[in-house]
Amino acid sequence: MSDTQHFVEIRHARKNYGYIEVLKDISLNVERGQIVAIIGPSGSGKSTLLRAINDLDPLTEGEVWLDGVQVNKKLPHRQYEKHINQMREHVGMVFQHFNLFPHLTVRENVTMAPKLLKGISNEDANKLAEEQLAHVGLLDRIDYYPSRLSGGQKQRCAIARALAMKPKLMLFDEATSALDPELVEEVNLVMKKLAEEHMTMIIVTHEMDFAASVCDRVLFMDQGYVVEEGPPEVVFKNPKEERTRAFLRKHLGGAK
Repeated sequence: MSDTQHFVEIRHARKNYGYIEVLKDISLNVERGQIVAIIGPSGSGKSTLLRAINDLDPLTEGEVWLDGVQVNKKLPHRQYEKHINQMREHVGMVFQHFNLFPHLTVRENVTMAPKLLKGISNEDANKLAEEQLAHVGLLDRIDYYPSRLSGGQKQRCAIARALAMKPKLMLFDEATSALDPELVEEVNLVMKKLAEEHMTMIIVTHEMDFAASVCDRVLFMDQGYVVEEGPPEVVFKNPKEERTRAFLRKHLGGAK
């Protein structure tokens, strides 16, 4: 067990790709029920940090803890595989691209993981799929194949699929950046609903208005560092660091 009292804790995270250091000694905490946005320019390490939380992109150095358990334990291969699969059952992740199985219906995409990983019955899995698809406003598309869905509907299906595992934590990696502008809001509305339900979420986003209106904290990353963090009303309206101000001038046009 960890001595931490934080729901998510990242300790001295470093990530190298060869000679390139992508994450540079990052430490941060996220409390249960908190919604945290990570913003910053392309190549700043945002997605790498997010993917490190469930060890999809393992750190070179450092530790990641979730609810008192170290995610990236150093274990023999078979023990690690069992451990990380158990940890990932508690972490839902939604990517920029939807990663739906095209040969499966919406229902089948949502029920696959609960049946395979949790061993629940077909009947219970179908009830779960109906519940989660209703949650994201997609119940009427339950027997459609992904090819018949819009981009926004595909992303809402991906969210329902993640929620079907009843995760403790949701990670969103630029979940709306591949969508046409008119479809972005339907996905943002689902994420806002999850925020209202106090789902713990860490969201990499380029949607500054969304981050300002939904998130409890905003982290600004640049060149592998967390340059600045704080409540959105502080980071967006009165940033302390010049790098943050320069980024916001470009993306908001309103930061001084």
